[in-house]
Amino acid sequence: MNLEQIIKEKQGAIIDVRSRGEFMGGHVADSVNIPLQEIQERMDEIKTLKTPLVLCCASGNRSGIAKLFLAEKGLECYNGGSWLDVNYYQSQVQQ
Repeated sequence: MNLEQIIKEKQGAIIDVRSRGEFMGGHVADSVNIPLQEIQERMDEIKTLKTPLVLCCASGNRSGIAKLFLAEKGLECYNGGSWLDVNYYQSQVQQ
């Protein structure tokens, strides 16, 4: 299964690791905002989300860091890169 398919078929949760301010400026519908610096302290919450997790940020750098951390904790996750790319894939879903 590829990332695009996971997003289009809503098979997992989308976590936006940007700051709250960035998130409020625009984000993927139904995504959860967990800023990168809060990932470790919010692990209990993250473990309750539907997997696989799709991580996104502005460019893919912060989501890449989050992916490495969460994968080390045994969670199935993918770096979705820019939230705009994830948003594009999600917009392709047939209603």
